Amino acid sequence: MPSRDPVADLRRIAFLLERANESTYRVRSFRSAATTVAALPVTELAERAAAGTLGELSGVGEVTARCIAESLAGEEPVYLRRLESTEGTDLNGAARKLREALRGDCHAHSDWSDGGSPIEEMALAAVELGHEYLVLTDHSPRLTVARGLPPARLRRQLDYVAKLNDALPEGFRILTGIEVDILDDGSLDQEDALLARLDVVVGSVHSKLRDESPRMTRRMVNAIANPHLDILGHLTGRKVAAEGAGDRGHRKGHTRPPSTFDLDKVIAACLEHGKAIEINSRPDRLDPPKRMLTVAVEAGCLFSIDTDAHAPGQLDWLRYGCERAALCGVPPERVVNTWSMERLLEWAAGHSGKAVGSGRGTN
Repeated sequence: MPSRDPVADLRRIAFLLERANESTYRVRSFRSAATTVAALPVTELAERAAAGTLGELSGVGEVTARCIAESLAGEEPVYLRRLESTEGTDLNGAARKLREALRGDCHAHSDWSDGGSPIEEMALAAVELGHEYLVLTDHSPRLTVARGLPPARLRRQLDYVAKLNDALPEGFRILTGIEVDILDDGSLDQEDALLARLDVVVGSVHSKLRDESPRMTRRMVNAIANPHLDILGHLTGRKVAAEGAGDRGHRKGHTRPPSTFDLDKVIAACLEHGKAIEINSRPDRLDPPKRMLTVAVEAGCLFSIDTDAHAPGQLDWLRYGCERAALCGVPPERVVNTWSMERLLEWAAGHSGKAVGSGRGTN
């Protein structure tokens, strides 16, 4: 029986564990083993499997060694088979149609800030999921705990993405972006000239989440009026009890109440300036709450259903956002990432009054 690809099997296991919101430690063990195995010739792996010495390799433990040996023997690893058989039920009805309509994800992080994987791995996972584009939105400099990108690093990232796009499969593109902090006065935490170069800008509140309602409302409305902002990220900043251990300290049972603000004024600002409200699909966010989402739908807002992924497997969390959007009657045509990449870029560029290609976007 011909052998399977142990690297592909290990990475698939890591992907499924990420999607299930399992612990970072467990995921890292499979990704580390995949990196080690990828660097070795198949003959050496086969010899080690026969001798029972795979576990002596750096980054390979008892469980991952067993998976490698099973792959080399042409068998689907038992660990992988168990994950595949328990990965969950299919989406139904409107949620399934909405998920099928999505062409990309407008909010994702890499190891340039607080994500756990290189940009290449995030992009290839998006390709495998059938995305046409992935907006790279690493954090802005003020969020030091998340290794936010100061201007010089963001410029380097733009150059890096431009080169990387040349090597990615035809029909897919990484779009440049940022999750920029909304500061105390509603200004955005990055140079205007740099924000103008980006394809898509997500703006989020990460600090002083307990501001009094009038102050938080002014802060959010001022940010929405900024011509560089396109999508208002995780509207209330809340945390809910998520299944699985999560990542970056997002423990099961760890919660945070939503910020308070005048929802009607925030919605009115989004409508006035043509900005989208994010439907954040993270199991520990699921933001905005359904009552707020329903009000925004009835008002006629635009939306973006995003994962806020920090690892490749989390890019498959779009289903959670689609389920909430379907429950609240979000029309697919008002979800900006159901649009073609060209239409998305035209919409985003239009906020600053510039034509596509006049400064926004990759080189």
